[in-house]
Amino acid sequence: MNSVILVGRLTRDPEIRYFSENQRAVTTFTLAVDRPYAKDGGADFLRIVVYGKSAENCATYLSKGSQVAVQGRIQTGSYETKTGEKRYTTDIIADRVEFLQKAGGQGQGAPRQQRQDFQSPFDQGGGMGSIPDGFQAFDDEDDDNIPF
Repeated sequence: MNSVILVGRLTRDPEIRYFSENQRAVTTFTLAVDRPYAKDGGADFLRIVVYGKSAENCATYLSKGSQVAVQGRIQTGSYETKTGEKRYTTDIIADRVEFLQKAGGQGQGAPRQQRQDFQSPFDQGGGMGSIPDGFQAFDDEDDDNIPF
């Protein structure tokens, strides 16, 4: 299984590009993820790649310093430089990006959550869809009914 969940802050503004053949958007950004047990307060700097509508939303609403949660997978690759030197890459391909906090720590980002190529099995052709038999709608405003 290849799955990763990260929470961190963007180190610079996202960069968006479009594939020429199908005009599909791809956005990249670097995420600084703190190492919680590092004595020097170190961080890992990971390249995040987002495709489609989520890529456009990330490019529009995120900026340097924004805090996000990313769910996706690790992908490695390699390429040769113009001088013939082989370079290796490690990227996180994001399936889901959740906007947690705007740059500067000022509350939440614009859209709270963005998903790429995801459709809920409960969503039948747009809207909220119907609730399957045996399930009950949960109202998060009514915490008194939670049994714990």
